[in-house]
Amino acid sequence: MKPIITVVGLGSGDPDRLTLGNMKKLQEAGKLYVRTKEHPVLDWLAASGVSFESFDSIYEANDDFPSVYKEIADRLIAEAAAGSGSVVYAVPGHPMVAEATVQLLRQRCPEEGIALEVIGGESFLDEAFSRLGFDPIEGFQLLDASGLAVSHLQPRLHTLIGQVYDTFTASDVKLSLMERYPEDYEVVVGHALGVEGQEEILKVPLYELDRVQGFGNLSLVYIPRSEDPLLQIKSFDRLHEIVDILRSPEGCPWDREQTHSSIRKNLIEETYEVLETIDEDDPEHMQEELGDLMLQIMLHAQMEEEEGAFNVYDVIGSLNEKLIFRHPHVFGGMGAEDAEAALANWEAMKAEEKRRKGLVPEAMSALDGVPQDLPALMKAYKLQKKAAKVGFDWDDASGAIAKMEEELSELKEAVRLGQSSEETVQELGDVLFSVVNAARFIGADPEEALSKTNRKFVSRFRYIERKLAERGLTPKDSSLEEMDKLWEEAKAEERQA
Repeated sequence: MKPIITVVGLGSGDPDRLTLGNMKKLQEAGKLYVRTKEHPVLDWLAASGVSFESFDSIYEANDDFPSVYKEIADRLIAEAAAGSGSVVYAVPGHPMVAEATVQLLRQRCPEEGIALEVIGGESFLDEAFSRLGFDPIEGFQLLDASGLAVSHLQPRLHTLIGQVYDTFTASDVKLSLMERYPEDYEVVVGHALGVEGQEEILKVPLYELDRVQGFGNLSLVYIPRSEDPLLQIKSFDRLHEIVDILRSPEGCPWDREQTHSSIRKNLIEETYEVLETIDEDDPEHMQEELGDLMLQIMLHAQMEEEEGAFNVYDVIGSLNEKLIFRHPHVFGGMGAEDAEAALANWEAMKAEEKRRKGLVPEAMSALDGVPQDLPALMKAYKLQKKAAKVGFDWDDASGAIAKMEEELSELKEAVRLGQSSEETVQELGDVLFSVVNAARFIGADPEEALSKTNRKFVSRFRYIERKLAERGLTPKDSSLEEMDKLWEEAKAEERQA
């Protein structure tokens, strides 16, 4: 006879709600195991003369719930396989609702040649719908307190959070909820719903959630659904909705008229404004500017959504796929001991992506992939790095610096001879290109280096303006000698700072 494990639901807690069939299964069981004896129905069963063995000791012997659930499944399977016939396993509520051990048994029993029978029971959800008074058809989600993430929270849905076993778990739930809800938002705590003499329903502001007494195996937290737009203000879905409205016939006339081309420059400008906040080390300003940059991405994606090409969720999906694919040392079986190895993996997976698109990386130019419209200094840096990867480079910094000096001499000669403007500009370009090359060899990004010098120049020049203004003067009213003296003062102050 094939061994069998029968899982029986004990219901939400009230013995009167236990079905006749479930009660007979429990009473007739040759060997009855229960996940935990901390359930009102089991007190009634024990008083009725039904004996059982609980797995509570496993909770005490393990550090985390996954280990507990695995050991319970191991023991049940071992007991059934030992030839003891039918093993009955009773769990709180309904076996298919928030019961990890049953899910493990569903996975493993077929592999072990053991039959699994699941007999339902009244779930705590039944009592929640009734006692808390909401209709799940309005939109409902059930979440597990132990794995609660802010991304799970959707204020437009009725939300039940189960497995709130103790005050520590309630505190974790509170912190997650406060990422999305105001601290004084009213939430509901339910203890032992439907159990006569034990039920408690408490309404408290969110910040008091972990001050509530009595959390245990039969506790849950309920957050009623809300259409309050303020609760959606941090939601990506709300951002998508707002941009859609702005572009709609009922939206903003200016936004409706824009095209990819018309706001192209905005994307560039907003990118540089973000870079400025990075240079200024100003997190508050950075938050604002990153939002402006994100708006540009949303607008471009919305234009394509209107044409039926793709939407912003497709953009996110493609990005997620790319990140996972290009990080096999994180999401796959490949290793990477350091950043250099991780970058090598990234480049290898980029080449593999090209092959999957029908391209032959080996047949492509080494300079492919550098955006046409990059600023010239940044573009020169990327072109040189790509050329260096295939061996077109100086052996060391001395070669790059010698080339820079050579190009500077040619520029001086062009100026001395009074060559045409075009020829002189070309010589100047060669000098700049050679300076970028030298920058690579000293480990500097020329764009960043020049940006620092620009900021330094602005700071020193404003110092000159400020000091002259104290004398009632402006740069136009002053001599170069006076301004140069103040420039040196500014340099001295920098060294002392």
